Amino acid sequence: MAAPLVGQFDPAMTHAMSETMALYRSVFCTSNEQTFLVDGTSRAGIEASLVSLIEPGDRVLVPVFGRFGHLLVEIAKRCAAEIHTIEVPWGEVFEPEVIEAAVARVRPKVLAVVHGDTATTMCQPMSDLGEICRRYDAIFYCDATATLGGNSLPTDAWGVDVVTAGLQKCLGGPSGSAPITISPRAVAVIDDRKHIEEGIRDADDVERGTPIASNYLDLAQIMDYWGPRRLNHHTEATSMLYAARECARLLVEEGIGRAVARHELHGRAMLAGVTGLGLDVFGDVEHKMNNVVAVRIPDGVPDDKARAAMLADFGIEIGTSFGPLAGRVWRIGTMGYNARTDAVLVTLAALEQVLRGYGVSVTAGGGVAAAKEVYADA
Repeated sequence: MAAPLVGQFDPAMTHAMSETMALYRSVFCTSNEQTFLVDGTSRAGIEASLVSLIEPGDRVLVPVFGRFGHLLVEIAKRCAAEIHTIEVPWGEVFEPEVIEAAVARVRPKVLAVVHGDTATTMCQPMSDLGEICRRYDAIFYCDATATLGGNSLPTDAWGVDVVTAGLQKCLGGPSGSAPITISPRAVAVIDDRKHIEEGIRDADDVERGTPIASNYLDLAQIMDYWGPRRLNHHTEATSMLYAARECARLLVEEGIGRAVARHELHGRAMLAGVTGLGLDVFGDVEHKMNNVVAVRIPDGVPDDKARAAMLADFGIEIGTSFGPLAGRVWRIGTMGYNARTDAVLVTLAALEQVLRGYGVSVTAGGGVAAAKEVYADA
């Protein structure tokens, strides 16, 4: 990110943009030409996708299994969509047939699904959803903010039309850039709403459909900005581009399959470790994300003070959750650079000491020993 800044249409910059697009095609496991960055945090990618796909009155179906399904509903409402939801209790996920039944009933233009909800740590199975969307002529959008790079997400193989992510989770970078990939099906929907700004519009540019309700997050114009036309839209966030490119370069160098396996291994070791400490794991463990685990806070342990002790005494930050789980669970991540053995073992050792300080009866060394067994068998 400290590399020298250059102008947005400098050949070095346009080369960096093209290189970044190619790298993220590998990260997303896609051949989609329209694979690039939305300047902003992961929420900017989510909002750009929904505001560019949804016209007022369009039916949108959102399966809600945690906080971020509610976020998709919130954004779709602001797009004046006709919202339909299905819900399961936090800590569970949907069976594909439940989603298919809802798609068949609602016939949505867009099925919007969170892949991994960090509030609950659950990872929604998606391998069947693309085929379902094709049969019912729905666009399949996926928010992969918390999962991309650490959990399997083969975009093309699963038939996902639009996927967005952020750098700050498994990609191991700073927040502020939102990678996105868009299928030809979704590109056609977005292009049918293209309105190019006056002042840069050519005489043969034709306005089509209902204008996209955001200028900055207008994917029709952003695609022309990143594409061969290089149509001016906004000033590229140069330093964030450098960061996003390096995140993708390192991931491609490691290999997507190896990166997912690394997150799975260290996530499994952390899961074994917290169990070895005698903590109760929240939610359906079979459908937990590789890169984060949630544990119920033991009775008598003050949430805020215990987390503050972890940070002050050991330099380790763990989180609580949101909404109905706030103050009831701790979420411990093993993602990006922290998906490594020493981070797992030190976190477990530190957590044991904090729990002991609040009078929790734990097996001495139980967390570290359980995690080491996982590593020994790997």
